[in-house]
Amino acid sequence: MSGSAARAPSRRRAAPPEEAAGWTFLTNHAHVLFCLAEDPEVRLRDVAERVGITERAVQRIVTDLEGEGFVTRERVGRRNLYEVHPDKPLRHPIEAHRDVKALLALILRGRAPRATR
Repeated sequence: MSGSAARAPSRRRAAPPEEAAGWTFLTNHAHVLFCLAEDPEVRLRDVAERVGITERAVQRIVTDLEGEGFVTRERVGRRNLYEVHPDKPLRHPIEAHRDVKALLALILRGRAPRATR
């Protein structure tokens, strides 16, 4: 059995695939951002599982988020620590009057994201 197959499954599982329509109101970029805000030490493998996309897709999204200044990644030993920048305005003209903090508060209300404390 390979090392990755021997690992215990993650406690956080993606929601059951009940989206019969095949789309959601928020993008994968937003979903990845929520995961990073909730757990700044999360492994991208776990983000991929929660969002329902490949780990490579998560890596590309994190690179996009870093490139636009929404997230900073810091290497700590063998892990990454992600910092979400809550005061950054959202990108689209329709939502540009709001910042990341407002989006996180709307979606993660009651979950107390550690990255915005």
